[in-house]
Amino acid sequence: MNNPWDIIKELEADNGRLAKEAIIAREALADNDEFFAGVKLALDAMTTFGIKQVLTKEGPGRGLSWSNFEKLTTALSTRQLTGNDAITAVNQYRLQATEEQWNNWYRRILIKDLRCGTSEKTINTAVKKVKKSNYEIPVFTCQLAHDSANHESKVEGVKLVEVKLDGVRVITVVYPNGHVEQYSRNGKELVNFEHIKRQISKHAIFFAEPIVLDGEVMSASFQDLMKQVHRKSDVEANDAVLNLFDILTLKEFNRGLGDHKQIDRSYSLAVWYGQFHDHMPNVTVVGQEQVDLDSDVGKERFKQINQDAIAGGYEGIMIKDPLAIYECKRSTAWLKLKPFIEVSLTVVAVEEGTGRNLGKLGALICEGEDDGKRIKVNVGSGFTDLHRDTYWTSRSELVGQVVEVRADAATKSQDSEEVWSLRFPRFLQFRGFEPGEKL
Repeated sequence: MNNPWDIIKELEADNGRLAKEAIIAREALADNDEFFAGVKLALDAMTTFGIKQVLTKEGPGRGLSWSNFEKLTTALSTRQLTGNDAITAVNQYRLQATEEQWNNWYRRILIKDLRCGTSEKTINTAVKKVKKSNYEIPVFTCQLAHDSANHESKVEGVKLVEVKLDGVRVITVVYPNGHVEQYSRNGKELVNFEHIKRQISKHAIFFAEPIVLDGEVMSASFQDLMKQVHRKSDVEANDAVLNLFDILTLKEFNRGLGDHKQIDRSYSLAVWYGQFHDHMPNVTVVGQEQVDLDSDVGKERFKQINQDAIAGGYEGIMIKDPLAIYECKRSTAWLKLKPFIEVSLTVVAVEEGTGRNLGKLGALICEGEDDGKRIKVNVGSGFTDLHRDTYWTSRSELVGQVVEVRADAATKSQDSEEVWSLRFPRFLQFRGFEPGEKL
């Protein structure tokens, strides 16, 4: 059986993907349990050791058995050893190990970096090829949203609507004993929000089993926060607030599939937060509203929520299926919608198109006033080919008509401080015409 530290050196020596996969497959077929146990400790994002620095080894040592090293990793990962006790224990084990053992194997596990160009994807690809799925490494994923523009048929019926935040996605794992861990959406451990972790830790006893809180961290100094989010020192993030929007058990999260509907998860999160929010100033829950997008009342309310999102400076809107379970992948159960505004403007001129639209409508030149802003804009998108043919044929009748335009936002014109334009304007419809009426 090959020593794990020798295998690491072999993986380091060849940068080829196929060569690395061949080495890993060879060890899988040889049932090298020690190697794959160590690889899992190093690459599984959900296993952390709570130590920031691990010294290298110089000089002789009698050797450290794998079974003894596993006892150390278990004590560290379960936080039986923390602080100075953890540092002392790690150094004691370092002195026992040989230089090769420690520097090329045990230390790399503790710093969670094998440093041989091998990721969990490389391991999983190799072991699947030789049908050794017992050696697969869990891949850290969380639920992600699709763009509603690509799934318009899903934007209907009863939905839960909330604002979309522009921050750092944070997956918070809470254990009933008060231990709290935080990860990025890609499984990188986050260590810069200790004030948030302390506030949540005080109320962890409420949970009967390990729980995952899904949310977004926002900060007044967001640019600095983004630069330092993975740094482990010199971080000023005490103004950061964790905005929670989902909850599930760690068992469900690790499985990649939840058991409970979105509306039930939202209720459970609100119940937990409602009991302790006075003692968690840096934790909040994102508000949700249930809207029936098939009703006229619901459509108007949805439009108002969208306008409020724009006014509040949010990134957009999230549309969630109240009956859907949590899935650790990109799912249409969550849809993101960019905020937009709708304005009514007057057509003052019509432009012919170019290229494939030569001899057809190219754009409507529109002007008007909305919310106290004088707007002038060319609207050249949102038309079907039939629109472009019909409207160009009837162009003399278009001037003076009122058109509804959708856009991302109103922006100051480059030509005049007094005139506004629209960002990404799209034609919606003419006002005052019956459906199907010929222009």
